[in-house]
Amino acid sequence: MKNIYTDLAKEAVELHDGQKIEGVRTREYQLSQHICVSRVEVLDRAGAQALQKEKGTYLTIECALLHTGTVEIKKALVEALRDELAGMLPKSPCVLVVGLGNRNITPDSLGPRVCEKLFVTRHIREYLPELITNSDTGVCALAPGVLGMTGIETQEIIRGVVERVHPDLVIAVDALAARSVSRIATSIQLADAGIAPGAGIGNRRQALNQQELGVPVLALGVPMVVFASTIAYELTEHAVLASDLPKRSKERLFDTMQEMEGNDLIVTPKEIDAMIETVSEVLAESLNLALHPKMTPQEIHALMS
Repeated sequence: MKNIYTDLAKEAVELHDGQKIEGVRTREYQLSQHICVSRVEVLDRAGAQALQKEKGTYLTIECALLHTGTVEIKKALVEALRDELAGMLPKSPCVLVVGLGNRNITPDSLGPRVCEKLFVTRHIREYLPELITNSDTGVCALAPGVLGMTGIETQEIIRGVVERVHPDLVIAVDALAARSVSRIATSIQLADAGIAPGAGIGNRRQALNQQELGVPVLALGVPMVVFASTIAYELTEHAVLASDLPKRSKERLFDTMQEMEGNDLIVTPKEIDAMIETVSEVLAESLNLALHPKMTPQEIHALMS
């Protein structure tokens, strides 16, 4: 009955209505008044099949005030993501950050926008190392575009760069799709299982993971869209489950909804421009601090300006 897609591992767990899921381990804790952290570990094939997620660890940082909160709240969120990133980063001399998505379509432009705000240092370390003696990481960034614009699979572009540049780690940044409207621009997911570009909008491309690229891949993303059918399902579910309809009638209603025309429409908020700008700033600053732990934000901003 429930054929609802979500990129968030936490939402995939929630679809099981609190039932124990074989091969999946979860943990949740409150980091501060406004920030909650959830960890979902997919341990084996059974867990991967149950959640439709690859084996690995999926960390979700939730903050309802991510794009509307005060400077202090955003600073705390940046520090929380920085700390989680630092815990998943190997001591790598070279990191490639890939901004997935189409920069000409606002809700899909998160990846390229983050790349624009990164402090890239690989070229500086090679040609002017005296400028950044307090940074050990060579960071390079790539926004490869999408298949419809380049005629080349995103994975093929990234694999070619990886073979030439030889990074020790790839961090893929992308906009995601959520099940719940409330998670748009409020949840940040960090995963060590890689990512399949376009999966969130039903346009799944070749995967970006260690098996395909030959180096570890971290996936960093924020939900920016929800399927219209998912919104309809969520609203109807609240109404129907509170009614006295027989269980079979409810199931037929939900099945009919999934077959209706317009089922694949994608919805995004009208404030998406401001959301993308704020979220890209948070992700980029967190990445900058995690990749250059010996540098202060002021030093990074000074070198970027």
